[in-house]
Amino acid sequence: MQSYWFGDIDGEGCHPFVGSPADQAARLESIDTDMAAYIPVAWEDAVRCGFAKDRGDYLQKLRNLCFFIAEAKIAEHFTSRDIELVQMVRMLDELDDVINLLTERAVEWYRTKNPSFSRKYRSLSGRRVIQVMKKERDRAFAEIIADIEKLQESRTRLMRDVTALADTVIPNCSALIGGLVAARLVSRAGSLEELSRLPGSSIQVLGAQSALFSHMRTGSPSPKHGIIFQHRRVHNADRDVRGRVARVLAAKLGIAARIDYFRQEIDQDFLNASQEAVDRAGEGT
Repeated sequence: MQSYWFGDIDGEGCHPFVGSPADQAARLESIDTDMAAYIPVAWEDAVRCGFAKDRGDYLQKLRNLCFFIAEAKIAEHFTSRDIELVQMVRMLDELDDVINLLTERAVEWYRTKNPSFSRKYRSLSGRRVIQVMKKERDRAFAEIIADIEKLQESRTRLMRDVTALADTVIPNCSALIGGLVAARLVSRAGSLEELSRLPGSSIQVLGAQSALFSHMRTGSPSPKHGIIFQHRRVHNADRDVRGRVARVLAAKLGIAARIDYFRQEIDQDFLNASQEAVDRAGEGT
């Protein structure tokens, strides 16, 4: 007997399946097909079976089933908590871009009022620059500075929320490299599932695509780290062992991502062993 989404065909004839697209999708999931004996389906079979009136009717019912399955998978994808984490990180990045762009433009505006400021602001942090420019009494300019400050406050709150959610959704990755950096890795990979599939060598340079492509095109030195450089264990390491630390940390992150995806619980023994391995890499042993 050959089983299809629309019914079963055996030596005695065809037995159509009656049900909604949801029922058809459930049936499709339950069909266990022996591919060695599988006979490809044809729309004529569905018509002979009485499932469809003609080719157009068959294609319409098949279209309805495909749309139902696609919508169900999209809904399942976007209800995952790691997808929320991805969206939060991307919003955080957008806020950074907007704040930096507005601050740059505000500095240029402020320089027209205070030409001497151009020699000073480059050594100041973004927040310090805003504090200096707040002294300007021009109403329109002051309103822009106030808006930038509000965006900075929103960015700070969102960063804390990202870190807190990362500690819950990806506890092992978060414990290894910090919630914000771990969340950025998930965001760059696309999801926790995608991150869990990556080898350590890919995680090590995740976020360094431009440098990697430049290396492939021009033969420039290959990147030793990407996003994980933001973690203190990497950027504080001595230059001669920094690549080794990044490699060991990335390998452990690959395992941590798999634990987070499949087991969804923190593994303290693994974390302790991983921290020791990173420490040894930093010591050059």
